[in-house]
Amino acid sequence: MFKDIVKSSRSWRGYDESRKVTLDELKELVDCARFAPSSVNRQPFMYYLANEPEQLAVIQPLTGWARALPEKGLPYPGKRPTAFIVICQNTQWEESVSRFQKDVGIVAQTMLLAAVEMGLGGIMIGNFSPEKISKALKLPSHLVPVLIVAIGKPDEEIVLTEARPGESLNYYRDENDVHYVPKRALEDVIILKEKHNGKNHTEI
Repeated sequence: MFKDIVKSSRSWRGYDESRKVTLDELKELVDCARFAPSSVNRQPFMYYLANEPEQLAVIQPLTGWARALPEKGLPYPGKRPTAFIVICQNTQWEESVSRFQKDVGIVAQTMLLAAVEMGLGGIMIGNFSPEKISKALKLPSHLVPVLIVAIGKPDEEIVLTEARPGESLNYYRDENDVHYVPKRALEDVIILKEKHNGKNHTEI
């Protein structure tokens, strides 16, 4: 069921490093992403694929993880992703990076959902310096890193909880390092229009 895939697609911050991600698997994720909708069908992205140890060693230190839990130092040594996909906008194709920000999320989510189907998982990482990544990866100036997607086999427990109105939405971990993610309830995010005496009223 698609809903099960969506619920299984979490922001994973712990991985089984013994499970390597192959170049063919990364290419399959990009192949799924390239079919995703794109603004005016411009398709401005290219994808840097990294699964070799030396590549991972360059990218990992340049990424920031779990900003809400800085004391944890995630991901832990030995629990790091075994692949990265650096989504880059080719400014020779489309110059405006801000115009295609929503497209970035679309392609990243498409790849992460496809990863679940492959028995993998990942996380979108926006906490990085495009300039430092470009320099480290020796990217040409027209390829601007806009998002990094980490990929690997998840090796941690994540529990979804339902947040009541007014409760914190911050994710947190218990003493056993189980990761909890509060989600707003369905009835709290739906806007309904109901008729009263023949007139429409918006119910929030």
